[in-house]
Order: sequence, then structure tokens, then C-alpha cells
Amino acid sequence: MLFSTVGIIMLAIVLLTIQFSKTEYEVAFTNLDSSDAAGIIKHLETGGIAYKLGADGTSISVPSKDASRVKVDVGSQGIVQNGSIGWEAFNEGSSLIGMTDNEFNVKYKSALNGEVEQLLKRMHGIQDAKVLINLPAENVFASLNEKEKASASVVVTFKSGYRPDQEAVDGYFNLVKTSVPNLPIENISLSSSDDSILLPTGEGKGQIGSLTTAVQENLTLQKKFESDVRQSVRQFLARLMGQDSVEVLVTSKLNFDQISQKENLVTPVDTENMKGIEISAERIQKSYTGQGTSDSGVAGTGETDVANYPAADNSNTTTSSEESSSTVNYEVNRITKDIIASPYVIKDLTINVAVEPPNGQETLDPATKSAIENVLANIVGSYLADSGSTYTDDELLKKVSVLSQAFHKDDTKTSGLSLSSPLVWGALAAALLAIAGVVVVLVRRGRKQNEEIEEEIPMPLTPEFPSINLDTVTNENQVRKQLETLAKKKPDEFVNLLRTWLADE
Repeated sequence: MLFSTVGIIMLAIVLLTIQFSKTEYEVAFTNLDSSDAAGIIKHLETGGIAYKLGADGTSISVPSKDASRVKVDVGSQGIVQNGSIGWEAFNEGSSLIGMTDNEFNVKYKSALNGEVEQLLKRMHGIQDAKVLINLPAENVFASLNEKEKASASVVVTFKSGYRPDQEAVDGYFNLVKTSVPNLPIENISLSSSDDSILLPTGEGKGQIGSLTTAVQENLTLQKKFESDVRQSVRQFLARLMGQDSVEVLVTSKLNFDQISQKENLVTPVDTENMKGIEISAERIQKSYTGQGTSDSGVAGTGETDVANYPAADNSNTTTSSEESSSTVNYEVNRITKDIIASPYVIKDLTINVAVEPPNGQETLDPATKSAIENVLANIVGSYLADSGSTYTDDELLKKVSVLSQAFHKDDTKTSGLSLSSPLVWGALAAALLAIAGVVVVLVRRGRKQNEEIEEEIPMPLTPEFPSINLDTVTNENQVRKQLETLAKKKPDEFVNLLRTWLADE
């Protein structure tokens, strides 16, 4: 026991010493490329800081006590660039005498690519990005419209499980467009690492994305409308038939076409006479009276007449003529209407209701069923009032149906949860038998253990009562001393001795 205890204590001391003396490492940098990892390792080795490089080469761990300081130090020095170099390229390796135009253009393009990459990597859901921007050569003689436009090719890698929506994609396009001068959206090619092409909204083929979004919104609105109608009908019928006695199925057809039209109407002011208001009137009347000849007949038809010349007539007659004209300008009502119709028009609606009959009935009575159908027909008619079609009462009744079925009883039977089912009673009996068997086994085992314990415990020996021979002791003091000694050393035996004396007396 002594050697074992000493060995365990020494082993515990060694293990605790190793545990508390070893260095705890914490992952400080993840998702690093080779250039950033090499820069961080060089910085850590220069500062004498221990590190561990991950198995994949994209993560670096440092001691936990130095993790925060190392992160701040590396971030302040701009070592992590995620594989891209921004405007800091002009601060490194610059010549004292300046740089050539070609060198400046190369550094400018590289820095611009790096800055756009860093901006994209800060966007939500993007893990990595690669950007290649093509800047056209400047021409001082070309106008703004004639200048060649810039172009950009972008490949992004999304984080695991992330799928961008159309709004996020439009944000990516807008970021690249505003980062590069003279770069239209149609000149930006954006694709993901899984070879899928991302398109902006409303630009060329990008309308497909907006169309998909519009279809999804329309389907959502249609489901919302059907859900509202279903809930209203169910709440109404539940008060009459019971909360769990009604099931409603609603199908609808909505028209999402948005119509814009312009009407120029001209209507009379006086609708009875179909006339407008007179704003100006001009009436001219002329008359003439004078002497003239009567009709001489057809020219050049007599025997002595010259062809095409009228014959002479010496008779004088009085002639008169009259001329009258009237011009009236009327003003009418001119109405101009710009009508934009709502894009959400209900074209068709059907309501199907399943009702459980009351207790003691197999089906609904005809009066109740007819009343429910009339209520549903009124609801359908109110929703189809603005559909542009007129429906009769019989046509509205064809759009509703009421089914009488005891569906709750069927569910109970098929589910097997009824207390009257033989299977349930059999399961309960088996469970009770199993519990009783376990209890009996435990009770028997407990009794057996108690019997074994009783057998193992030795029976207490009959105490031997000490005796004092008073006949051989003549001195009273000696008797007293023996009794005091017996009481001090063996009090139990002294008590038994007293009990024996009392029993004898």
C-alpha cells in the first residue's frame, strides 16, 4: 500500500506538471493562401514566436497567450492580403528617380484588381474572389461617347451552404461598376467557382433573374390569399360545427397582369339633346333682286341659230335670290383618364369543405348542407365581383362543394390509439406482467442477499458474567476495591454482575 500510494502520487505530479507546463495553441489565422501564410510565418520567426502550421497549409496557430497580440500586430502591418495587393503596391519597391509609364500602368492595374478583390471578399457570403479588369488605352481625341469602355471578369467562391439571392448579386455588380471608371454593367462578367453564371437584374439576360423573382412573389401572394380565405371560412364554420369538425381546401387563380391605359373621352354637356354649350356663333344672310331675261332655251339649237351661241330674247323679267349661312361653335366635356389597373385580380375561386356530421348522424341533413353551400357561394361571389365576369347563382354553386364525412373516427381507427382496441389492452397487459416479473425477481434477490448476510454474521457469544467470591474476601475494603476496578475496566461486566445479584435476590 505504501509503495502503491507513493507511485500514484509521483505519477499524478508528473502528469499535472506536463499538463500545466505545455503550451496551449489557438488558431489565429484561417483560409490563408500561400503568399499570406509565408508572410505570417516570416513575421513570427522574426519575432521569435512559436507557431504551428495546419495540415492543409491554410491555418496558423500561435500560443493562446500571444494570440491577440499577434493578430493585432499582423493586421497593423498589412501582411494578410488574401492573395491580392492593393494601393500599397505603390509604397513598396519604388525607385528614388520615379517609375516609367509602363511600370505605373502595370502597378495601377494590379492594385485596382487587388482592391476590388478585397472589397468583394468583405461582402456577405463570399469566401474568395479573383478579379481581372481590362482598362482601354486613353485617347484624347475621342469624345465621351466614342471612348472604349472598360470590362471586368470576376470569379467568386461562396462559403459552404451559401446561395446568393438576386439582390445580393445586384450588389456585387454595383460594387464592381462603381469601383472601376467607365465600366458599364453589361461589360461585367460575374461567375462562381461552380461554373454558374450570375446575371444582374434588368440587364440583357439578367431579366431572367427578375422574372424568376417575380414568379416567386406571385406564387407567395397566391398562397397567402388562399390561406386567408381558408382561415376565414374555417373560423366561421368552426363556430357552427365544432373546432375539429371542418377541413377547408381553397384553390384560386389570380391575374397578375398590370394594365396601364389612357382614355380621352368627349361627352356632350346637354345629354338629352346631345349638344354642348355654344361659345361662338356666326350667321350670314344675303338677298338679291334685279332685271334679267327669261330662259332662252338651249343655245344653238334653232334652225337659224349659230352653234353654241344663245338665241336672242327681247323679253325683260325680274329676278331675285337669297343666301344664308350659319356657323356655331359648341364646347363639350373633354375627359382624359390615365388608368393603371391593379395587378392582383381574382379570376377564379373554388372552395371545398369537408364537414364531420354531428354525433348520432352519418351525414349532414340537407338543410344544413344547403345553408353551408349558400354561405360559400356568397363568399365566392364577393371575391369574383371584380373579375370582369358575371356569374349566376347556379354557376357560383358549382364553384363550391360540401363533403360530409366522419374523418375523425377513421383517423382514430387507423391510428390504433383507441382504448377499446385489443392491441392496446394486450400491450398494457404485457407491460404489467413484465413489471410484476421484475418486481418479483428483485424481491427474491433482496431476500436471498439478506439471508446470505445473516449467515455470514456470527452469532454473539453469551457473555460470561464475572464472579467475585465474597466468602474468600473478608475485608470490606478489598471487596470495594475489586468492584471499583471491575467497574472501571469492564463496565459492561459490572452491570451484568449487578443484574445477576438483583435477580438472585
